[in-house]
Amino acid sequence: MCGEAATAFLRALPKCEHHLHIEGSLEPQMLFELADKHGMKLDEAMYSTIPALEERYRNFANLDDFLAYFNKAMDVLIDESDFAALAHAYLKRVHSDGLVHAEVFFDPQAHTGRGIALDVVVRGLKKGLAQGEEEFGITTELIMCFVKHLSVESAQQAVVEMQPYVASGDVIGLGADSSEKDNPPSKFASVYDTAREVGFPRLTMHSGEEGPASWVRQTVFDLGINRVDHGVHAADDDELLDELAARGTFFTLCPLSNVRLRVHTSVSESPIPKFLEKGIKFSLNSDDPAYFGGYVLDNYLAVHDAFGFDKATWRRIAQNGIDGSWCSDERKAAMSARLDKVLSEWEGKEI
Repeated sequence: MCGEAATAFLRALPKCEHHLHIEGSLEPQMLFELADKHGMKLDEAMYSTIPALEERYRNFANLDDFLAYFNKAMDVLIDESDFAALAHAYLKRVHSDGLVHAEVFFDPQAHTGRGIALDVVVRGLKKGLAQGEEEFGITTELIMCFVKHLSVESAQQAVVEMQPYVASGDVIGLGADSSEKDNPPSKFASVYDTAREVGFPRLTMHSGEEGPASWVRQTVFDLGINRVDHGVHAADDDELLDELAARGTFFTLCPLSNVRLRVHTSVSESPIPKFLEKGIKFSLNSDDPAYFGGYVLDNYLAVHDAFGFDKATWRRIAQNGIDGSWCSDERKAAMSARLDKVLSEWEGKEI
């Protein structure tokens, strides 16, 4: 476990999170509370008690096993106040982790497909994020994800329906999540073409979590997407890593998620040292923290436990997270100044 000095240093670092599914921050306590609020009867085979659910979350067999719980839990998100409470609760939780900027994923198809109006989802999330920014000073952006387990046609429709929120600046990017099995990136090329046509300014994609390095290559070089979510299997191809480093491709890594979903047996298997050696830029993220046993600081601590990086390496990781963010240059400059201040305060101190 990290010592007190290392924990204090890592907490102080200004962090940017680029891979956070807001639905994945739905803690069991809130799940049960919202079900009670709406008079919903939960499936007792899945949701008997909070301790039993927390134990189940510690024992996912794979990505699809997790998704069964993730998708079902969202049924308790009904009205605008539910989405606002969810977003606000996440920012309240991570404020003490040293988070300064969050780019938040949400899955509109998971909500509209069960009869929730898109405006309820977006307005609720924006309201909660705005409240969190006012209270905690954490800046945020909202990124729509389409889900790969539904049809390409459904994804295209969801992208088109999001256009007014893109035009208003409420949603700044498009990603793709859910099961990678039988879903190579090339399958969704037309969805990203549609996104470009309707004006999405930023694009990313979950790729190379369970899929091979060749799928990361498809994502970046065939689809023209230069941010990759997960992407750990890119490390299986040294030539690809060299090409991605030269291209400046940015990765959003999720160390604890990779362990919980059995991509790796421990954080020590993460390709983070190799990415650093190859000059790959990345951030550290929590993915679905209510399910995967840790928020953003927990991931920093787990990485330090595994690799024992020095302060210079941590500065590099934090700065790359700032530089890779989809926010204004002014905001990046402010976060960089905060990072400089932290490193100055820790000069000459051991971690």
